[in-house]
Amino acid sequence: MDGGREFFAYRDGRLHAEDLPLEIISREVGTPVYVYSKAAFLHALKSLEDAFKGSRHLICYSVKAASNLSLLALVAERGLGADIVSGGELYRALKAGVSPRRIVYSGVGKTAREMREALEAELFMFNLESEGEMLELARVAEEMDKVAQISFRVNPDVDPHTHPYVATGLKESKFGVSREEARRLYAEARKIPWFKVIGIGCHIGSQLTELAPFRDSLLILADLARELRSQGHNIRYLDMGGGVGIRYRDENPLSLSAYAEMSLKAVSDIPDLTLVVEPGRSVAGNSAVLLTRVLYNKRNGGKRFVVADAAMNDLIRPSLYGSYHAVWPLNERPGAALSPAALVGPVCESGDFLAKDRELPDLAPGDCLAVKSAGAYGFSMSSNYNSRPRAAEVLVSGGDFRVIREREDYESLVSGEDILQLN
Repeated sequence: MDGGREFFAYRDGRLHAEDLPLEIISREVGTPVYVYSKAAFLHALKSLEDAFKGSRHLICYSVKAASNLSLLALVAERGLGADIVSGGELYRALKAGVSPRRIVYSGVGKTAREMREALEAELFMFNLESEGEMLELARVAEEMDKVAQISFRVNPDVDPHTHPYVATGLKESKFGVSREEARRLYAEARKIPWFKVIGIGCHIGSQLTELAPFRDSLLILADLARELRSQGHNIRYLDMGGGVGIRYRDENPLSLSAYAEMSLKAVSDIPDLTLVVEPGRSVAGNSAVLLTRVLYNKRNGGKRFVVADAAMNDLIRPSLYGSYHAVWPLNERPGAALSPAALVGPVCESGDFLAKDRELPDLAPGDCLAVKSAGAYGFSMSSNYNSRPRAAEVLVSGGDFRVIREREDYESLVSGEDILQLN
C-alpha cells in the first residue's frame, strides 16, 4: 500500500506536505521534527475501510506504529478501534477517545496491573499468548469479579518473507502458541468461569508485500476456528493481525482490494464471523517525514559524511533493521551532481546513520532534508539516548499546521530524577 506519497511532493521546487511548504515548519518549529499529513493518514484508513466495506469486520489501528494522541483521535473520530500491547497504549487510546469496546489487547508480557486496568476499562478482547498469562488473567479477573473476553493468539508457523526481527509467525518466535497448544488451552479456558471465549487470532509479521503468507496463515486459522466451533466454542471473531507492507523504495505493495477479497473468501463458509484487522505501518508509514538540518560535511578515508541534527535516537529503523528511507532536500535540485554519502547523526555510535551509500547532492550547513516514510515506528521508537531531547511532532492539514507534541527540553530529560545524598 502506497498510503500517502502523493501528499509529500515538490511544487515549484519546494517540498510540500499537502499545501504547506515544509521549509516553513523547519524554520518555525526547528529540527529534527516529525511532520504528519492528516490527509495521508485518513486516506490510508479510508482505503482499508473501503476494501472491507460491506463485510463483517473491525479495524483496530495498531497503536505501536505511531501513538500521538492527535493521530489516535483521528482513528476514534472514524469509529475505529485500537490494537494495543501495553497499559500505556491503553491509556493513550482511551484518552484519545477510542471506545474500549473496540480495543484488542495483545502482547506476551501483560502484567497483573495492566490486566486490572484493561478489565476496569471493560475492553473488547484479550489476545492471550501463553498458559501462564491465561492463569494470571483468570486470577486477576476473579479477584476483580470481572469477566474477560478472550481469544488465543495462534502461531501458524508461516514464513512471512520479511526481516527476521519483525517475523512473528514462525515456530521459534516468542509470540503466540502452537495449534496443538491452542487446542488444549481453549479446552482449559472453557472451564474458567471468569472467561468468555469469543475469538482466535494471529499476526505473522510486519512489512509483508506478498499475499501468500497472509492466505496460508488465514486458512490455518480458519480451519482451527471451524474445529473449535464444532467442539462448542463460540468463536465469533477471527483476528488476522496486521502486517501489510508499504513502499519505502522499490517494493510492490499489496492491493488492498485483493487482500480483503482473499481474507473474506478464506472465512466465507463460517457464519456470523467477524474479521479483526490491525493495520499500523500501512496507515502511518507514508503519512509522515522526519525533517533534519545539515550541521557539517566531512570526509574520512575518502568517504563522504553528511552530519545532520537527527540521529538514531530519533529514527532507529535504519540502524536496527538496515531499513531504507528516501532522503529529499526541501529545495529541489534538478540536474544537480550526486555523489555517495552517509547521512549520519551526532550520536556516539558507529551505527548511527539515517542513510548509507546514498547518492546525494552537495549540501551546506543549514540545508534541510526530509527523511521519507518515517511515520511508522519513527517517533514511537525514539529515545533519549545520549541525553538527546526527543523531536517535536507536527500535524499538517491543508495549508496549516499545528504542533501536536512539543520538543522536549533539558529539564524534561531529568524530570523524575533526584540526586541521592549517601552518608
